Amino acid sequence: MTTTPTPKIDQPSQPRPALLPNQRQGGFQRGWLWLAAVVVLALAAYLIWGRGHQAADGAAGKPEQTGQAASGSGKGGGKGGGKRGAFAGAGGPLPVGVAVAKAGDINIYIAGLGSVTPEATAVVKSRVDGQLMKLHFQEGQVVKAGALLAELDPRPYQVAVTQAEGQLAKDTALLQAAQIDLKRYRTLLAQDSIASQQVDTQAALVKQYEGTVKSDQGSLDSARLQLTYSRVTAPIGGRLGLRQVDLGNVVHASDTNGIVIITQLQPITTVFSIPEDNIPSVMKQIQAGKKLPTDVWDRDQKNKLDSGYLLTIDNQVDSTTGTVKLKAESPNANYALFPSQFVNARMLLDTRKDAIVIPNAAIQRGAKGTFVYVVKPDHTVTIRQVTAGPTEGESTAIDKGIATGETVVIDGIDKLKEGAKVEPVSRGGPAAAAAGSADATGAGAHKGGHRHRQDASSSAAASSDTAAAPAPAAANKSNSQ
Repeated sequence: MTTTPTPKIDQPSQPRPALLPNQRQGGFQRGWLWLAAVVVLALAAYLIWGRGHQAADGAAGKPEQTGQAASGSGKGGGKGGGKRGAFAGAGGPLPVGVAVAKAGDINIYIAGLGSVTPEATAVVKSRVDGQLMKLHFQEGQVVKAGALLAELDPRPYQVAVTQAEGQLAKDTALLQAAQIDLKRYRTLLAQDSIASQQVDTQAALVKQYEGTVKSDQGSLDSARLQLTYSRVTAPIGGRLGLRQVDLGNVVHASDTNGIVIITQLQPITTVFSIPEDNIPSVMKQIQAGKKLPTDVWDRDQKNKLDSGYLLTIDNQVDSTTGTVKLKAESPNANYALFPSQFVNARMLLDTRKDAIVIPNAAIQRGAKGTFVYVVKPDHTVTIRQVTAGPTEGESTAIDKGIATGETVVIDGIDKLKEGAKVEPVSRGGPAAAAAGSADATGAGAHKGGHRHRQDASSSAAASSDTAAAPAPAAANKSNSQ
């Protein structure tokens, strides 16, 4: 039986050296150095962070502190004093903007969307056929009614006039001869020289010639009228559009486009729609004979284009929209209004005299309806239910709930509740400035604290780098030992 030889393990020629006491001591020293550095950095960060928050709390608490809170803060001192000042300011009166309800006149307007429509638009056409020889206008020109615009070739119509004049002269001569013969026949009949039948026949011939002469006169008048139609004039006054035909073309009375389109712009009308619920109030003013002023504004309601008066109201309601159309007229002196232009119309329906008026900002709406915050003499607020009336600009008339002279809150309403203590100031007054200063100070303190924390972080990073730098040197020293 064969036995496997046991492998021989080579032993190191020299034993592994044991750790020296100096090496163990160097490891402990490095650990203590790291621990000390961490403690120092934590302490420095805590101090810097505490100072930044103390400054922020003190700045935020200043605008809201009363005199007692400020003195309490001075007694407390340090961080605790700053925090106590902030809490005391939060419990003090809130600065709010207020306004006094006053008696005044407020206008009641009805507004609606509409478009500009000209009072008259005419397609200038030739009433006879002919070649266009002359144009006496420029595109976009403003002309008066009867102004000469174009001329057609008049020669064919001059010839027709001449022919009609010749025919009239011929028939007139025949009539005159027949009248002379009739006069002679009547003389002979009186002498009993001819039969009466011959006189009657001659009298009928005279009547026939008289009819012919009248017909010829009509033909002559028609020819002269056709000749005048060769000169095209403006049927209405207004502004001319773009030319529809050029010189040299033959125009016809049946042409659809005509020569040019003329639109009356002064005065001009605006057609707009209002809800059918406003019809009774509008009709009441119309029946009373009042002229209702109407302003025309642009699409964005930023610029007033013109002012005028209501002309009429339509005789039926549009069942699909529930609105009725109104037409207003304005002079349009500056040509600010243009046909088919989209505009906003605002009609002054009535003026409410001696109404109780407050700013729109004071009116709030909740589950129980419309209300305002009224400031009582003890500088506390109470919720008052009101009935709002018409609005004009930034003011609203109050039908019920507010008396003249009462003070309502218009700024800082979101912080209020029933019975809250307030410090009333006018809009833009000292309290508003103080509130703005407090916000700016608080923001600055917060930014300063943030900057301190960033500086602390930078210092901590620098300290850690400084503390960590000797570590490799210590390790190298221990290894060399």
